[in-house]
Amino acid sequence: MSKPVVLITGALTGIGRATASAFAHEGFRVVVSGRHEDKGQALAAELRALEAEAEFVRADVRFEAEVRNLVDRAVARFGRIDAAINNAGTEGESGPIVEQSAANYESTFAVNVLGTLLSLKHELRIMLPQRSGSIINLSSIAGQVGLAGAAVYAASKHAVEGLTKSAALEAAAAGVRVNAVAPGPVETPMLDRFVGRNEDAKARFLAAIPAQRASTPEEVAATIVFLASGKARYLTGQSIAIDGGLTAQ
Repeated sequence: MSKPVVLITGALTGIGRATASAFAHEGFRVVVSGRHEDKGQALAAELRALEAEAEFVRADVRFEAEVRNLVDRAVARFGRIDAAINNAGTEGESGPIVEQSAANYESTFAVNVLGTLLSLKHELRIMLPQRSGSIINLSSIAGQVGLAGAAVYAASKHAVEGLTKSAALEAAAAGVRVNAVAPGPVETPMLDRFVGRNEDAKARFLAAIPAQRASTPEEVAATIVFLASGKARYLTGQSIAIDGGLTAQ
């Protein structure tokens, strides 16, 4: 039996990069995508050093032609897509609602919501005829609760949750599963930007987490790999919080 194939958007840093490495270690053939050719080719080379078959395809998920090309090239290279991780995202500009702009809304939703929609559209175009596949969208605990000071980001992740549930309902009868993971704070540059690169503010933020720390990208990646595996074959339409107990309070 040939090795399964995973496609990962936003794979060049943070959770996406950790997820690419995790799938490579699990024996998947990996297609990674992002907006920077040099960094993408370097990542593909690193994955090949782990003895994984790996390809980089440059794509900006805001543009349908690029998403279509990404999916088509993955299929042309490996013949199918067994798992797709829609990780590309942005936190946009933080601040109270009274300071938010239409431009911030448009740019944040273009990546987080339109990008997820277009990715789902073209991944399902392949997976539905296959009658198999697993898609994992990157949400956030901000998509399950509110987040003061980041209303536009939170709204975009609520939209990702809605897309996930709707796609899961449409695809379930064909044997295709669609889930989301909703991380809390993760040790990535995004977290540092969110707290204004202020270590005291970061410490106060993490003090509200029952686990008293942020997660690592590798911990989020491990959950993603599980959701993509046959061990979760009856799990669809769900959003799994990876938040150190924050939403249990």
